[in-house]
Amino acid sequence: MSCRGNKAKVRADMSCHGMNVGSSGDCDAVVALVGNANVGKSAIFNQLTGLEQTVGNWPGKTVERAEGLLFHNGVRLRMVDLPGTYSLSTGTAEESVAQEYLLSGAADIVINVIDATALERNLFLTLQLIETGIPVVAVLNLTDAARQRGIRIDVRKLGMLLGIPVVETVAVHGRGIHELIDEAIRLLKKGTRSRRTVRYGPEVERAVTGLEALMRRGKRSRWKALRLLEGDAGLSRRMRQKHPDVVERASALSLELGDHHGEPASTVLASERYAVAGRVAREVMHVSSAINGRGAEMLDRLSLHPVLGYVLMIVVMLAILAFISILGGWIAQGIERAFESANPRMDGFGPGLLWNGAVVGLYSALGVAFGFLLPFYLILSALENSGYLPRIAFLMDRPCHLMGLHGKASVPFIVAFGCNVPACVGCRIIETKRDRLIATFLSTLIPCSARTIVILGIVGTYMGPLWAISIYIIDFLLILAIGRILNATVKGRSVGIIMEVPPFRKPVPRLLARQAWARFRPFLVMAVPLIVLGSTVIEGLRLAHAMDELTLWMSPMTVGWLGLPAFTGVLFLLGILRKEAALVFLAAVAGTVDIAAAMSPVQMFVFALVMTIYIPCTATIAALAREVGWKNTAIITFSEIGLALLVGGITYRALLPFI
Repeated sequence: MSCRGNKAKVRADMSCHGMNVGSSGDCDAVVALVGNANVGKSAIFNQLTGLEQTVGNWPGKTVERAEGLLFHNGVRLRMVDLPGTYSLSTGTAEESVAQEYLLSGAADIVINVIDATALERNLFLTLQLIETGIPVVAVLNLTDAARQRGIRIDVRKLGMLLGIPVVETVAVHGRGIHELIDEAIRLLKKGTRSRRTVRYGPEVERAVTGLEALMRRGKRSRWKALRLLEGDAGLSRRMRQKHPDVVERASALSLELGDHHGEPASTVLASERYAVAGRVAREVMHVSSAINGRGAEMLDRLSLHPVLGYVLMIVVMLAILAFISILGGWIAQGIERAFESANPRMDGFGPGLLWNGAVVGLYSALGVAFGFLLPFYLILSALENSGYLPRIAFLMDRPCHLMGLHGKASVPFIVAFGCNVPACVGCRIIETKRDRLIATFLSTLIPCSARTIVILGIVGTYMGPLWAISIYIIDFLLILAIGRILNATVKGRSVGIIMEVPPFRKPVPRLLARQAWARFRPFLVMAVPLIVLGSTVIEGLRLAHAMDELTLWMSPMTVGWLGLPAFTGVLFLLGILRKEAALVFLAAVAGTVDIAAAMSPVQMFVFALVMTIYIPCTATIAALAREVGWKNTAIITFSEIGLALLVGGITYRALLPFI
């Protein structure tokens, strides 16, 4: 990354990765990025560390962690992107990870990312961070979006009221990033904490003062006193061994505080923080008529309308499907024509193996990659960055209720349209084990980008977009039916959630390209060589007449029940590697790239439908095993095999008289 500034030098370097938590190691300091969800925290992290990041899970947690190294003006900083959280309580895995990491002493400084369009709500977390005693730099991000809404924030006054440095940024454009790191390094060198302690009501302050006196005002005594009053079970358990008197006194004071206010002490303290946050926000924030926000506001209302919102969503999805079908077919055919124009027409086993195997596999893979996969990833990134993807998730919340699930389940469902693997991992955000299992099962049935490529590359290209859409409709009806069955049979109860919908934002082309490339690159690097190798092997087996035995063994299922050509049996086995590879291998097995000449319309439809419902790819199976265990993975896998065969056979018999 290159920050604005005359002598600023920022580069990614992972040589410090793997250091023990709590030690800077070869780095000068460890910086933790903390903030609510959808505030641009990850955008700032990406600006600072570029693409050279490591991603994994926190020890003992199913919450993702990301780290990177930043070298800035001679100072080496290890950046740790903590999971998005709304508080430092321990109600969720994200909150627990954030609190445990900060209190472990691992972070030398905290960069708190704040959404300028929702200042009051974000300041609740800021106040808690200040209470920890760790040096904090506040980042007022999305200031451009705030100005469009007519929001002006007095940054200097905000810093004075909070007692911490405050920097304005527009992370997606890199504005303010240079100043942010300069401020963080300046604060690190000073070694200062907040110059001001946030004070609450007299009853709370008396209780805190009493507990601090018992702790002899030791390290983070105010933070510990507040957490004990809120009933932090983990902290109470740790402190009981050395300071049982403090824990007992805190319990008594917490009860007194609750009795005085008529509600639990944790609620009292939350109300106090919100009151302070509201007071600070009112003093520094000035709201006037929005300058450029009317169009976004109208679009926001339309996208979330209980009727028109669904109409818009369907129109957008249909437009995407039609666009990718037309564009993908045009690009794939163009790549095919370019290669075929150079066909030397080599005969014999060796030359035929080289051309019909390796070369055909290569241009078929490139056609799929650049015709279908890359445009899909660009569109997916645009939906994410514009803020429309969360709105789709919001609209899908109501259908999720039919399956006993709630808002958070719709998020991995949306992600599953890109890839089922991160969707399975994304189900970790769901609180209960029951809901996680149901959501994970259903997410593997959602047509991922690979399945979309099969649908659009065969049905969309040769039969038209409406037939492709009908496969999605069948699949969604199956998901709904299976979800209702699982909701009725799996033990446990679902819990409710509150979903946040971020404002609409103008996507940044540079970021869209980076995100799409990050998703697209593994296919080029890993899948294309495998597809070329697989296509060569298939062509070799075909030339050696070794495929006949395998296709004959599977013919009762493929030919007898599904009504497909015998050669498709091999594709169901190869499709387990990667679903989109089935489209490429289809040309190799059929002996022609003209699918319409090898399969009838009914056969193309049934083949695409079965591949859509059929067993997930090997990467998804591995993710399933990690998330739900091998037993549940086996149940899900064999259930989907049986379901695909059942639905495929019924569909073939239902369509045969009409097509």
